[in-house]
Amino acid sequence: MKLVILDRDGTINSDSDDFVKTPDEWLPLPGSLEAIARLNHAGWHVVIASNQSGLGRGLFDVASLNAMHAKMHKMLAAIGGRVDAVFYCPHSPEESCNCRKPLPGLFEQIGARFGVPLKGVPTAGDSLRDLQAGAAAGCEPHLVLTGKSAKGQPDGLPAGTTVHKDLAAFADFILQRAAKPLAVAI
Repeated sequence: MKLVILDRDGTINSDSDDFVKTPDEWLPLPGSLEAIARLNHAGWHVVIASNQSGLGRGLFDVASLNAMHAKMHKMLAAIGGRVDAVFYCPHSPEESCNCRKPLPGLFEQIGARFGVPLKGVPTAGDSLRDLQAGAAAGCEPHLVLTGKSAKGQPDGLPAGTTVHKDLAAFADFILQRAAKPLAVAI
């Protein structure tokens, strides 16, 4: 199974220090939905792993979160794309759960749900904690310079992190790498 795991806020859609709380505030970043559709068309399954502490903080409810995701799914469908699943951590930072990034719980849930080992699965996000969570689960980390990283690359990136301008550049990288023929020893 060809699987990629993406962060949501700051990677697929605009982020906000005040949290993305409504469908009206959920705005895709330029080229992000098209990047997901291109991955899908090449046979990749796309799953989201997202901290949504606004739920735990009482800033929005599950119905609002579902409405944001319905908007995303509808916009993707209009261009022939899809997200196979959205995994999110609803907890506030004070709740000390295992599913809040930078801990790997969401990634472990994804691996269990899809029945795949996560070693080498590409994951892309805009923050250090996105990459730390993915790397802790065995994923291949990719930083996109949007959202939290738009002002610059954070320090302390996991070993082997590849940096991309945005989600479209990440998709280009994944698709070009997958298109290269494997070397055969004779």
